[in-house]
Amino acid sequence: MSGEPTDEELDELRQKKMEQLKEQRGGGGEAQQEAAEAQRQQAEAQKKAMLRKSLTDGARQRLNSVKMSKPQFGEKVEQQIVALAQSGRLQGKIDEEKMKELLQEMKPESKSFDIRRR
Repeated sequence: MSGEPTDEELDELRQKKMEQLKEQRGGGGEAQQEAAEAQRQQAEAQKKAMLRKSLTDGARQRLNSVKMSKPQFGEKVEQQIVALAQSGRLQGKIDEEKMKELLQEMKPESKSFDIRRR
């Protein structure tokens, strides 16, 4: 195992966290912050699980290197992949070649300026 939780383990963790949150509801503002943090962590875990299912190892490595150099662009690419997977528009896994194509499509257009002298 790679140390990443399976879907069943994620579901169990979510259930435990939801029970803890229900017990802590009377705690005021601090409980709301913890609930928001738990919700954010749950969303992040779901996103990682979806990416794990949708990407091959090579594509995942390429995405990680993009995220290291350009974090905001990497997040946009992750969101796009998750959206494609959720909508059912992915056939199989995204391999490294498909990842290159996706990155090329999503790359912001570079602005070029032509200066002409008279």
